[in-house]
Amino acid sequence: MKNTKFILASASPRRFELLGELGIIPSVCPTDADESITEPLSPAKTVELLSMRKAQAYKKVLSDNEILITADTVVALGNKILGKPKDKQDAIDMLSSLSDTNHTVCTGITLSSKNKTVTVHDMTTVCFRKMTTQEIVDYVETGDPLDKAGAYGIQGEAGKFVKEISGSLNNVIGLPTELVRKILSEEFNIKF
Repeated sequence: MKNTKFILASASPRRFELLGELGIIPSVCPTDADESITEPLSPAKTVELLSMRKAQAYKKVLSDNEILITADTVVALGNKILGKPKDKQDAIDMLSSLSDTNHTVCTGITLSSKNKTVTVHDMTTVCFRKMTTQEIVDYVETGDPLDKAGAYGIQGEAGKFVKEISGSLNNVIGLPTELVRKILSEEFNIKF
């Protein structure tokens, strides 16, 4: 792994930190990919498509020792995808819809080398307790949910709303490191 250079095509500080937990310190080079979806797709297909688009938007040719990592995360209530809120009211509406329910967090990952591209996804079920309107408004007023899919970050103040989680916590934070490690090891022969 020491001769491999990793490139993270994301400005997410959370993804950067999570890769650090694997011993990967990537260079950061966000891509400008089209994230619009016009056809109805499942959450899993949506995040796989968006992570592939982000990889395709990376314009430089990868050298033999480089691996590009792209990812996209969505929150889904049933098949309804909750992206990043447009404004505070949208964040309040999203969080209100998640109150006292189970929802799914799905992250698509594309790992690319010079000769190979692998796209996978991971899903985690999160159960929120019943939240009061005041709790939701107070949380939205912190500004934390405004740049996050589903209008919350589990690693921050919204963690207090979580009743139960089934699956990878890191997936909910933004990158399922367990799956990244597995794919890098099995598909790209990277040893940790």
